[in-house]
Amino acid sequence: MARTLPKAITITDAAAERVKALMSKAPDEIIGLRIGVKARGCSGLSYDVQYAKEKMKFDEVVEDKGVTILIDPSAVMFLIGSEMDYVDDKFHAGFVFNNPNEKGRCGCGESFHV
Repeated sequence: MARTLPKAITITDAAAERVKALMSKAPDEIIGLRIGVKARGCSGLSYDVQYAKEKMKFDEVVEDKGVTILIDPSAVMFLIGSEMDYVDDKFHAGFVFNNPNEKGRCGCGESFHV
């Protein structure tokens, strides 16, 4: 019997709805969003979310709630167990990652370290 592995990340309903809205307004045909981690910011790393036109060779694919999220293979180890959410309040509008791997964030919340 084949073993089912847990998804690299989970997606909240709010994040899925925002992904659907972004996909409907995309300038080109896309298959979903690609999440990566870039070296930048005062804590060292930041999340990078881009349109994905195609699946790259080693991308981790998460399909949930009617959306496709592709995770850059170099980011998987930083994102395992994370929840992708979307927040729109009076102080912030954007994707938020609730990441159990984070050891800390910078004061502005734009970068993190593991």
